[in-house]
Amino acid sequence: MNTGSGEAYEGDDRLPWLETVDEDYDEGQKRGRVFLYVFVALLLAGIVIFGYYYVRQYPGQAGNGELIKAQQGDYKVKPDEPGGMKVEGQGDSVFATSQGSASNASINVGALPEAPIEGKAAPKGTAGAAPGTRRATISVPGTATKGGPSASTRPAASAPALGGGSGSLVQLGAFPNEAGANIAWARLTKRFAYLAPLGKSVERAQVGDKSVFRLRVNAGSNGQAREICGKLRVAGENCFVAS
Repeated sequence: MNTGSGEAYEGDDRLPWLETVDEDYDEGQKRGRVFLYVFVALLLAGIVIFGYYYVRQYPGQAGNGELIKAQQGDYKVKPDEPGGMKVEGQGDSVFATSQGSASNASINVGALPEAPIEGKAAPKGTAGAAPGTRRATISVPGTATKGGPSASTRPAASAPALGGGSGSLVQLGAFPNEAGANIAWARLTKRFAYLAPLGKSVERAQVGDKSVFRLRVNAGSNGQAREICGKLRVAGENCFVAS
């Protein structure tokens, strides 16, 4: 090779990619770092100022760090009232029930319905005619009835008396067979002991095309029958005073 050819590239004619390149610094990165440093400095200053005011506003409890000395004598002493303070109502069923104990409440099956208030009935024949009850008689030819009282003058049929019967028998139920009546009697006398001494009777009756067996007891009088039936109704049983 000719060494003289290398001299042609010396000086200003050197190759550009062989030259050293200076580093380019981005001005934007410099500014970002400056802002970050300023923000961190302000944050630290804020934390210091907040801590200073917080310590001044809520100072710690002052003390010398001395240990508390124990009192002289026994530190466990029996109270003057071993049972504790007396609370009004203590021992009632409400406290025992709230603690999970069984309640001793019971339903009084012997209670009777309240007797109705006896009012004074208005005397008969003294009340005046109610307004709008007068009837006018108009004669129409050919409509006269022959013989017998007219429909308007016939006495009204007496309405059946309300309430229970006037007898001393209390009917406890009607059953399709006698065995069912006996089973019901055993159940009732076990639940209501006052029924056992009464005279029980099972009567067969025909209702339509079916036979029923009526379970009845003899209370002795109408008043006793009503009282017994009232007790049974309060307890949830069905009954009525038979005539």
